[in-house]
Amino acid sequence: MAANTKMEYRFLGRSGLKVSVFSLGGWVTFGGQVGNDATFSCMKAAYDAGINFFDNAEVYAGGESERAMGLAIKHFGWKRSDLVISTKIYWGGKGPNDSGLSRKHIVEGTKAALERLQLDYVDLIFAHRPDNLTPMEEIVRAFNWVIEKGYAFYWGTSEWSAEQISDAHRIAEKLGLIGPLMEQPQYNMFHRERFEVEYAPLYKKHGLGTTIWSPLASGVLTGKYNSGVVPDGSRFALKDNAVCQRIRASALDCEEGRAKIAKVQRLEPIAKKLDCTLAQLALAWCAKNPNVSTVITGASRPEQVVENVKALEVLPKLTPEILDEIEKILDNEPKAAVDRY
Repeated sequence: MAANTKMEYRFLGRSGLKVSVFSLGGWVTFGGQVGNDATFSCMKAAYDAGINFFDNAEVYAGGESERAMGLAIKHFGWKRSDLVISTKIYWGGKGPNDSGLSRKHIVEGTKAALERLQLDYVDLIFAHRPDNLTPMEEIVRAFNWVIEKGYAFYWGTSEWSAEQISDAHRIAEKLGLIGPLMEQPQYNMFHRERFEVEYAPLYKKHGLGTTIWSPLASGVLTGKYNSGVVPDGSRFALKDNAVCQRIRASALDCEEGRAKIAKVQRLEPIAKKLDCTLAQLALAWCAKNPNVSTVITGASRPEQVVENVKALEVLPKLTPEILDEIEKILDNEPKAAVDRY
């Protein structure tokens, strides 16, 4: 890990594991939008900035994202204990048992992911989505088996409801097994209800940690779409990516999307006052929430990694007065929202 870093590290929920408050994920970019050279450069920039958590999933670029990340780790010869690596299991392939959360797919998917990453274990493994067709006991037992075999240290969920997470904990407790430690939900200035309200009881009751994704609302909060034009090279310009195009339709090509753009434009004076970019403001806003363990960022160039990490300098500038200014512009605070002060 880079020396003299100013990176902040937080415990992942009620565990002894520390993760960098900003982390780097491989969705869309690694193994897909960019080649191995760019992946290596981005990961090196992140590592040098003190980032220790790198997020991935079996479905990202059809497994190529994991391969690219594994090659980078091997290329730089980083000490394994300095890294926190994750993957997520759910969408593994087209076969009848290559997706979902059956014991078969959880075990086989984990082994396949480790092979692509060229690692003996991942630190974190997630159920990438809930599976209502598989008994919860089977899911809990399977992830515990993965941990017992040393293939992962902690297991968690992604985009599960509070009820589903609680059900997993109830069954785990009944069986004397380990419940999910962390959840990976979407969280940003425009997407708040689940994180701030629905999950609120889980933070204390279960010590739930969080590794949030889409802190920039797929780039909307960077201001790059303020003119209404989609820049070349941006995620919304990826016409072959169905997910990005679906998000684009809801983020830009509708009245609600245009209202969000208007709010981003009104946030610009605050960013200017704090001497930061809109992206840094949005990232720091997420990290200011005490229930956020780490904010997953994406990058296709190392310069983006460096700029994103500068959000650390914005964190102490988010005073109650500044947060109130932001809240008035967003005008979407959920009832019983978290106290950031």
